[in-house]
Amino acid sequence: MERYHLKTDNQQSSTGNKFRVKDYFFLCIGHWPWFIISLLIAMGGAVLYLKCTPKVYTRTASILIKANDNSLDSDQQLKELGIIQSPSNVTNEILSLQTTPVAKEIVGLLSLEVNYLREGTFHDEVIYGIHRPITVLFADLNDNETASLYIHLKADSSLVLSDMRRNNELFEDKITMRLGQTKQTPIGNLTILPSPYYKYGTTDQIKVSRSPIDAVANSIKGKISVKLRDNNSTILDISYTDVSVNRAEDVLNALVTVYNENWVKDRNRITVSTNEFIKDRLGVIEQELGNVEQNISNYKSEHLVPDVQQVGSMAISQANTAEQESNALSNQIYMIRYIRSYLLDGQHENQLLPSNSGIGSSTIGRQIEEYNEILLQRNNHLANSSLQNPLVMDLDQHLATLRRSIIQSLDNELAILSTQQKNIRSDYDQAIAKIASNPQQAKYLLSVERQQKVKESLYLFLLQKREENELSQAFTAYNTRLIEPPHGSMAPTSPVQNTILFYAFCLGLAFPAFILIGKEILNTSVRSRKDLELLNVPFVGEIPLAQTEKKGFQLVPKREKIKEKSKILITDKSRNIMNESFRVVRTNMEFILGFNDNHHRIIMQTSINPGSGKTFITANLAVAMGLKGKKVLAVDLDLRKGSLSVYVDSPHRGISNFLSGQEPDYKSLIVRQNGIDFLPCGTLPPNPSELLFSPRFQKMMEEIREIYDYVFIDCPPVEIVADATIISHYADLTLFIIRAKILDRSFLPDIERWYNEKKYKNLCIILNGTENFSGYYGYHKYGYYYGKDYGISNS
Repeated sequence: MERYHLKTDNQQSSTGNKFRVKDYFFLCIGHWPWFIISLLIAMGGAVLYLKCTPKVYTRTASILIKANDNSLDSDQQLKELGIIQSPSNVTNEILSLQTTPVAKEIVGLLSLEVNYLREGTFHDEVIYGIHRPITVLFADLNDNETASLYIHLKADSSLVLSDMRRNNELFEDKITMRLGQTKQTPIGNLTILPSPYYKYGTTDQIKVSRSPIDAVANSIKGKISVKLRDNNSTILDISYTDVSVNRAEDVLNALVTVYNENWVKDRNRITVSTNEFIKDRLGVIEQELGNVEQNISNYKSEHLVPDVQQVGSMAISQANTAEQESNALSNQIYMIRYIRSYLLDGQHENQLLPSNSGIGSSTIGRQIEEYNEILLQRNNHLANSSLQNPLVMDLDQHLATLRRSIIQSLDNELAILSTQQKNIRSDYDQAIAKIASNPQQAKYLLSVERQQKVKESLYLFLLQKREENELSQAFTAYNTRLIEPPHGSMAPTSPVQNTILFYAFCLGLAFPAFILIGKEILNTSVRSRKDLELLNVPFVGEIPLAQTEKKGFQLVPKREKIKEKSKILITDKSRNIMNESFRVVRTNMEFILGFNDNHHRIIMQTSINPGSGKTFITANLAVAMGLKGKKVLAVDLDLRKGSLSVYVDSPHRGISNFLSGQEPDYKSLIVRQNGIDFLPCGTLPPNPSELLFSPRFQKMMEEIREIYDYVFIDCPPVEIVADATIISHYADLTLFIIRAKILDRSFLPDIERWYNEKKYKNLCIILNGTENFSGYYGYHKYGYYYGKDYGISNS
């Protein structure tokens, strides 16, 4: 027998529900089949998910963005000092690689708007590249229309088209055609061509779907990832994910190709603008030069003027030298004035300036190149936005500042050249004065020939610049260099098999553990002997839950589905856990009552909850006491239910008949079975409490106390009816049956109070229904470490 000291209410509330980690461990171990089933479901679901989910692969290419040779020296110095971590042009190129127009060009280049699928067991398989036997051309669909169909490819190269859809409208027509043929169908004209990888005799079932180009472009744009490898470099790592490895590689190659072509187009816009300017000026100067040459020819013919070189050859030679220098300055002055007027003209505000103008100032040349580059950036941003874009407005302000700076530089250069030309003119006038004696015709010819030479030199100058621009356009190099072609692992990036299986395994373990622990946390019933340790009430033992022999797999042990009369589980010489537990209770009970054989004892069994097992314990404990050779009587005083009478087949005559006067002698109602006497209930009376108050009952209790060594009384639950209180006056020991997982722990203070108030004589408690399958709750705590079958004979 064990007795425990009751703690304070605060201590009881704080420790009554305490559950150690070890207890949770044994709880989970006891329900291991739940974990096996949960793991099988979770792992099976993970395997099914891996089978049904298409594998996605990643391919990565690396390109080098070449440095811009025309970048300003100040920017280059900032880069060298580390103030600019990432070149601004590289950031712009990263953004331009991920634009929708670029993605649309990729779609058009690779015909990605048409998708080819082959039905699989778990998911459709994408057919691309060398695995695609045919190519389908949709002639009558615009960019935003959708279409799909199934194509059955036969061995004789004939095709059967079925399940055709256009913009979600289904056409059930079946059309037969041959490879290479164009056919009118409900979804428009279709041309189906054999691919370069088609083999004659191939049979296949292919689903072909055509998606809107904008949707496909946006999908490709979302799958492209561009990252700068290092802040101090211009190497970009471009990644693309796709279910087809070959398609991913083709998209990356196409992306680099489209980007290079677009960059070359942008660079050639400056050259094209310069060529147009030179072409216009050549036409004007050619006409002027022809007029001058015609005037010279006409004048010499009319006035028979000899060659000018024969007149004042020395002076003329000096004058020619000065004239050549003046002509060179005139060319530059002319170009300066033209560019200045070009900048001041509002019609040319957003047009490119000629970069190879022949102006001798390198500062003006760099300013014009910077102006053209910023103007190209501004036009590119304007193509995808509006004038209200903050970036476009900032570039417009920058362009206006550059225009003013270029005009100021042109004015300064014009003043310098005008001064130089004035000095050369002075030298020229001095040489002319030396030949003042020459005829007036010679002077006129010299003047006209000077105009001719000016026009001729300007004409030749413009022809030279036109050739230089055409050569520059023909030899424009790409802005990038592919340093690593598309590559990557053949292991899919999604779904990752090991990760999915690991998470499924963790979920398979966590789910039942969460359910069990959550259920245990919310469980307010008496779970085990540990919950009774806070009581001062004597504890005489615990009875395990009666279980059937396990046959195969069971999640939860089942109660014995046996007849009531066979519920006597106590047998002689048996050493199983059930028998030993009743022997422990019997010994503790005798210790409380004392071992004096001259005393006769009356023991009542009661409980709070119906179904606590008090009848089962009454019958088996009485048999256990009878095995010691004691004279034992088991009385069924649960006159409202008569549960104990079931053990003797529930006879219709019993103690109720005696108490009501229908039977003269209770002894004739006693039934002998299993080595003990049973006094059944008999007919269930309508007034059990009144019968228990009768003199007959008092006299009977006094007689059976003298006749029997032990009298076990099966009583109804307390606090429900008054029967148990009436019977308690005759009892020497009250066994209070607590059923594990049925009695709420909130009733334990009531039991403690009854014990302290001595409401029931020698109140003791028995814990019934502990489950030996759940580790913590069963005989893991009981002390039978020798095993379940210890002491059972093999015979």
